[in-house]
Amino acid sequence: MPNTFGIERCEKRIPMVIAVQLSGRGRTPGVETSFTDDVSARGARVSSIRRWQVNDRLEIESLTGEFRAVARVTYCQALSAGFIIGLEFLEPNGRWVIPTPMASGKPLHG
Repeated sequence: MPNTFGIERCEKRIPMVIAVQLSGRGRTPGVETSFTDDVSARGARVSSIRRWQVNDRLEIESLTGEFRAVARVTYCQALSAGFIIGLEFLEPNGRWVIPTPMASGKPLHG
């Protein structure tokens, strides 16, 4: 998918479906379970049932691992059933439970 948001990524995202829990903060409280589309050490693309605003803050936690982060919503795109959001990790902690990327030989951590 071409970059349609006018932002050049610092690193490539890895297509990876990981179960996560999203916890809203401030004006968008609530908790939902969802899945990532792709991930990197700095962010993720995640499906959501809610419409988020750019710059909303939320907490994301992997359900199968030890990764947690405070994140900022960078975009929210409507889909036929829900939304897809881009997240920038502001305060990442822990690691995703995923195999080491073959290309780099280094584990992907937040």
